[in-house]
Order: sequence, then structure tokens, then C-alpha cells
Amino acid sequence: MRSALVVGTGLMGASVGLALRGRGIPVHLRDEDASAARTAEALGAGTRQAPPQPVDLAIVAVPPPLTGCVLADLQAEGVARHHTDIASVKSEVEHAAVALGCDMSRFIGGHPLADGARSGPLTARADLFDGCMWALTPSAATSTETLNRALELVALCGATPVLMQATAHDRAVALVSHAPHIVASLVAARLAGADEREVSLTGAGLRDLARIAQASPPLWLDVLGANAAAVADVLEELGSDLGGVVAALRAIASTDEAKRSAGTDLVGTVLHQGRAGGVRVSGTRGPQKFDTVTVAIGDQPGELARLFADIHRTGVNIEDIRLEHGVGRGLAHLSIDSGRTASVREALGRQGWRP
Repeated sequence: MRSALVVGTGLMGASVGLALRGRGIPVHLRDEDASAARTAEALGAGTRQAPPQPVDLAIVAVPPPLTGCVLADLQAEGVARHHTDIASVKSEVEHAAVALGCDMSRFIGGHPLADGARSGPLTARADLFDGCMWALTPSAATSTETLNRALELVALCGATPVLMQATAHDRAVALVSHAPHIVASLVAARLAGADEREVSLTGAGLRDLARIAQASPPLWLDVLGANAAAVADVLEELGSDLGGVVAALRAIASTDEAKRSAGTDLVGTVLHQGRAGGVRVSGTRGPQKFDTVTVAIGDQPGELARLFADIHRTGVNIEDIRLEHGVGRGLAHLSIDSGRTASVREALGRQGWRP
């Protein structure tokens, strides 16, 4: 990558600019908020001067409802060879881009899973993405060259790429981010009218939850509005579980020994399940092991996206990818969960893929 354009200079966009500038990449900045753009420029995230020629990659860092329109405008302007975004919802962006007639071969969706509790360019950091996961969601039309530019962006920002379909991404973030934010907001809202002495007993756990709830409401309204159905599904299941726990706690508070015993068993089950789920995200499992599957791919547009779709149907996630280019064909080295190599190779072989 020799040049980039960042459109939107809030926390995420300015942080991308700082990370790329730290690696020596010339970055051009654009924002309807002139003050934000000036601040990002003063921080060293790039220059507000227009690029003299098309940049290698444009990064759209605006709210999800605006991303498709901005992408369409950029492609009509011809300011970049390839395009990606960093919106936290992917299906709506992809659908909007298609509806607006965007060239989908030169676009790939992206979402860095970095801490976005704060907002504005003054909170930007060059190391914001260090060690974080960065989802990439190629469509069926995404070209290999566009994917490569996005993978290079992720590497330059110090993150780890995870490739998945847009709908799968939105279901995942509804579970691990969007629904938990609503839960944090509901719990924190109970504190607004609480007695000061009650609030004074707050511990570290509740402070962490309250920090989540303090994120920008306008920003989160955009995010939740763009992924409303998936978030509602998760919250509906959670509501059903919560109703069961409420009933169990009422039973524990009763004088009926049989009810008390049944209620205790149910609450105990929930606590054990919570602990098991918590272990999966707490980093206590030890390092995860991956195997490599190598597949030959052609250089025609959409070939790599077709490969991702075929692997997705096997139920296996692609944890990382490395590409080797040759004349007329190349090799894709895919990192997948250890122990799934044989089944994935067999499934890909049935789809006509060869090592």
C-alpha cells in the first residue's frame, strides 16, 4: 500500500490514520466536520489535502446508515482503486452498496473489534487496533486484489484478520457486543434513581458494566438500528432465560422446600453455564491451535469469495489467510481450527477445489 484516504475522522478513522502514518503510509483525510478533520490532521493522522491521484485504498469510517452512500460517492469520484469500511454492521452496508450500484469487486466490508466506548479524534491512538480481531466480509464479487489491500490494512494496523460472511458477522456481534450493550444500559439505568449510599457500594464489576453503558447514545442508535433484528433475537432469548431465573429466585424465597430446591438447582445451572461461557472469552483456555489448508485459486474476480463461501458451508471459521500469486493462478493458505483439516479438504474437493 502506497497511499490511503480515510473518510470520517472520529476515534476509529483517526486511529486508522495514525496507525498507517506510523508505518510510513501517506494518508489523506476527509470529513464533513471540518473541525474533526483539522484535529485529526493536527494529531498527525494525515493531511486534509486532496490526493493528487487515486489512492490505493479508501477507508470509510462513518456510521452504518451513511456508509453505502459515501462508498457510492467515492467510486463515482474515482478517488481510490479499492475500498473498505469499518462500520460495526455489515449486511446493511453490503445491501446498500449493491442497491446504489457500487462496484462490489472493488469493495470489502471490514470491522475492527476495538474499544469504541469513547468518540472523537482527540481519543484516537495509533495502537488502538494492536492485537484486536478485525472482521473482513468479502462479497461474492470481491476481487482478490481488493482483499489483499484490506489484509494489508489490517496487518499495518497491528490487528488479526477474521474472514466471514456479512450475515454471520452481524449475528456474531449481536451476541457478543450489541445485546450486551443493551443489557449494560438497562442495568446502569437502574442506578440513575438509586440512593447515593447504594451507589457508593459499587464494585469493579459494576464499574466495568457502567463504562460500557457510557458510550455515545447517538452512535449506538445507528449501530442498533442497522442490526435491530439480530439484536432483538438475542435479547428475546435472554429475556426468556431471565424470566426463568426470576421465577427460580421467587421459589428460593418461598417457604416450600420443594420449590426452594428446584429454584436453587435452576439458578445453579445458570451460574455454571455462565462460568463456562465466560471461560471462552476470558483467555484462560490457553493458546488455540490451528492447521493450514492450501488451495489453488484462479485470478478471475470473485474466485476467493467463492472459496470463502464454500468453506463457510462446512461450519469452519477461517482464522487467517496468506496468499501467494503466480501466473494465472495462486495459492491460498488458510488457517482453520485444529482437527478439521481432513473434513474441510474433503468438502472443498467435492466443490472442485484442488491443493
